[in-house]
Amino acid sequence: MAQSRKRAAPAAPIPAPELIDVVTATLEDAKAENTVHIEIAGKSSLSDHMVVTSGRSQRHVGAIADQLVNTLREKGFGRPRIEGLPHCDWVLVDAGDVVIHIFRPEVREFYNIEKMWSADFSADKA
Repeated sequence: MAQSRKRAAPAAPIPAPELIDVVTATLEDAKAENTVHIEIAGKSSLSDHMVVTSGRSQRHVGAIADQLVNTLREKGFGRPRIEGLPHCDWVLVDAGDVVIHIFRPEVREFYNIEKMWSADFSADKA
C-alpha cells in the first residue's frame, strides 16, 4: 500500500501589529525620517496598513529599503515585493498587510500620499 504523505501545515499568518513593529523599528534603526503610519483598512483592498517615510538622498532611500527587506526576511516575514530601486526617488516595499513607501523629501512633498490616504472616504457626500 502506498504511504500517505502528510502535508505541512501552512504557516500561521503573522499579525499586522507585529509586522508594523518590525517595520517601524527597522526604519528607525536605518535613520529614516518623518515616519507616519496610516491605517487603510476599508479604504483599499490592497493592504490594511501603510507606512510612509523619507530618506535624505537617493542613496539613503536605497539603503533604507535594503535594510528593511533584509530584516523582514530574517524575521520570517517572507520576501516582500519591491518597486523603484533603480532610481530610489520613491521605493515601495509590499510586505502584504503593510505597504511601505520610502521617499526622497522632495518627491514625498510632491505626491503627498499621506493626505490622500488619511482622508475620510466614509463621509456622506449628500
